[in-house]
Amino acid sequence: MATGEAVGRVLGTQAASPLSFWVGLEPGKVLQLDDVVVTRRDVPGHGPVLVAGVVTTVEARHEGAAYDSDVFLIAEGALPAAVVEVAEVRVTRVEPEVFVPPLPGARVFLAGAGDRDQALYFDVMDRRVPMGMGRDGLPLYVNFDFLDGTRGAHVSISGVSGVATKTSFATFLLYSIFNSGVLDAESANTKALIFSVKGEDLLFLDHDNVRLDDQARAAYARLGLPAQPFGSVHVFAPPRPGDPNGVPHVSARTQGVSSFYWTLVELCEEELLRFVFADADDERAGYSLLVGQVAARLKSWAEPVGDGGAVMIRGTACRTFGDLVELLSDQLQDEATRIEWTGAQTPLGTVNAFLRRLRSAVKPLSPIVRGDLPFFRAHSVRTSDAQVTIVDLHNLPERAQRFVVGVVLRGEFHRKETSGTAKPLLFVVLDELNKYAPREGDSPIKEILLDVAERGRSLGVILIGAQQTASEVERRIVSNSAVRVAGRLDPAEAARSEYGWLPPAVRERATIAKPGTMFVAQPEIPVPLAVAFPFPAWATRPAEAASRVSPSADPFQGLPGVEDDIPPF
Repeated sequence: MATGEAVGRVLGTQAASPLSFWVGLEPGKVLQLDDVVVTRRDVPGHGPVLVAGVVTTVEARHEGAAYDSDVFLIAEGALPAAVVEVAEVRVTRVEPEVFVPPLPGARVFLAGAGDRDQALYFDVMDRRVPMGMGRDGLPLYVNFDFLDGTRGAHVSISGVSGVATKTSFATFLLYSIFNSGVLDAESANTKALIFSVKGEDLLFLDHDNVRLDDQARAAYARLGLPAQPFGSVHVFAPPRPGDPNGVPHVSARTQGVSSFYWTLVELCEEELLRFVFADADDERAGYSLLVGQVAARLKSWAEPVGDGGAVMIRGTACRTFGDLVELLSDQLQDEATRIEWTGAQTPLGTVNAFLRRLRSAVKPLSPIVRGDLPFFRAHSVRTSDAQVTIVDLHNLPERAQRFVVGVVLRGEFHRKETSGTAKPLLFVVLDELNKYAPREGDSPIKEILLDVAERGRSLGVILIGAQQTASEVERRIVSNSAVRVAGRLDPAEAARSEYGWLPPAVRERATIAKPGTMFVAQPEIPVPLAVAFPFPAWATRPAEAASRVSPSADPFQGLPGVEDDIPPF
């Protein structure tokens, strides 16, 4: 027998099928969207068959009314009629798999704990990750087998910027993975790489959120998660422009922050010039082959000078990115030396187009491509320092952001390739995916992201991509995402074919969804689940960050006493 409350019976006026059926509600009973219900049928030769599903439509009407104006007569008691509520149920599971329709008149129950787990396949998820609460206030899970590459990988999150809370859900999903126990012995070694483009909001993931209340803590408890910030976070930020010491360009955070940049030696030796031309328009331009030729010459001819990352190229020292661009400009405009760089006769128009694009990169890239710092020191973005590595990009122009994303992703993907094993996993969180992997055109970053989407599963590189418009992202990246998530959607965007995984009713709901509500589809469950994830236990902006200093601690402890050091005022 079902353990939940009886709410109605299967309708006989609507056709019931093994895939969907309608429920007539008993007086005083209520069903709402996303409720999980079950009914049973005795099938000769098979015994009791459970038919479980999720409510996708709820309707109420006057039975007996013929005209629209009858509603007033019925309300006044002058015309007899009955108020009838019905709900459509999309079947999620039939157990055992005897696909027969439920019989009209069969009693329908709200799913109890055991039936709910069976209806949503939670009972067969050996490794399940909490992703939030359902409308019934009970936890909802995603199967980790579809996240870690066992049976699938990658997450695609879509929604309107500023309303869909895409980044908040991505960080909560990471937190849940790290703290739910699904990683077992690999928990300490599993890493996350987050590219932050929205101010300094993500720089305080390891700080308590001062706005966290008891209700939110109770939600974490129901999900089986501790209500605390991320335990291990390291931030990388670009150097301040014009700073001779390469101090990180952040204002709110002072600890656990390192500068990142690339020396001219690395630019030449690792052939990073192609990431200077990382726009899709660059690949369509005629100078794309010239970029590869020049990068190969730089690799062959550049020699390190001193200990600051400068290079010597054909007798000329280059200590800044601007110096290198001027050298290339002189060499390529001189007919005597041009062919040595291009390797073949190249039209002057193509060379000039290449140089115009290169000169436009001097200002945005000069802070992060250096050969003028006083000494050669650790400056590379690395994921070995902490469990969560944040690369802050918000102070960089878009051109420089593309360079950083492309070079860092290439380095991490190459590191995983050479390691020869998928474990430990690396989760990469990248917002504005439509900017880095647009549907049209090609670019070095798009090539890497396609590689991650198609081969990352076997290498242990898991992409959690977020975008406002999935219709503008490369199809192969979206199609390789086993888990798809939608927050608040623009009505025009919701009508696109890329959201075919959302039933029509859910598409309409997504256009009015409140922040914190996401619709999540995963391969095992036939319908998307409406998920409400709890308020972040970590600071999501500097104003929410609690001080890491204990209030009872003496902030002047260890400083000289008054008698030892008398101030001069």
